[in-house]
Amino acid sequence: MDQMKTISDLKVAVFADGAEKAGMLEMYAKPYIKGFTTNPTLMRKAGVSDYESFAREILQEIPDRPISFEVFADDFTDMARQARKIATWGKNIRVKIPITNTRRESAVRLCRQLTQEGIPLNVTALFTLEQVQAVVDAVKWGAPTYVSVFAGRIADTGLDPVPLMAEAVHRLAAAPNTELIWASPRELLNIFQADAIGCHVITVTNDILKKLALVGKDLGDYSLETVKMFYEDGKAAGFAL
Repeated sequence: MDQMKTISDLKVAVFADGAEKAGMLEMYAKPYIKGFTTNPTLMRKAGVSDYESFAREILQEIPDRPISFEVFADDFTDMARQARKIATWGKNIRVKIPITNTRRESAVRLCRQLTQEGIPLNVTALFTLEQVQAVVDAVKWGAPTYVSVFAGRIADTGLDPVPLMAEAVHRLAAAPNTELIWASPRELLNIFQADAIGCHVITVTNDILKKLALVGKDLGDYSLETVKMFYEDGKAAGFAL
């Protein structure tokens, strides 16, 4: 078996995905976390009620690694207004723009406009190579742009996302200002899969990041620990036959 890479060997940049302040600061203390992503769903789950106050508070604590904050409007004119406002909050901000609005209207034209204005973007919720190509063509030579493909959700449909992500890496090569994000990973293995295909960034939730301590663990020892867990739990439950 090939030697498993350690986290320090990886070329893919690991970003922490979340909107709970304590968890974000916990990850900020770890040098292998190279950036952060949030979204309105995560912020709502974390109990955030004032979007701008929360963002500015986080930016004071994390001023030197990229952080993505997403617009939440559904009209492109209002999206543009929100994007320009969010971009003023800090030099390390990437403004997240969804690939479409809720009416399935493409946001590609807006992405082109914003990137030509010099606003760094994170174009999010991409699922297809057609969407990837459209973004690459729109933002080429503009401001730095992350292209965020939801590989985990693609896998949830029963499709292997690795070939799609590998092709996306190839297509982004035509736009030197872009980097591919492997979004919504489902397990720690996805970090190593992303690294193997040359993906630039992977966004990872804290619950998956906590499994990093298992990397390189002896599988025989892990087997024994699992057996002991079953035994101790059976004994603690007082089971009898």
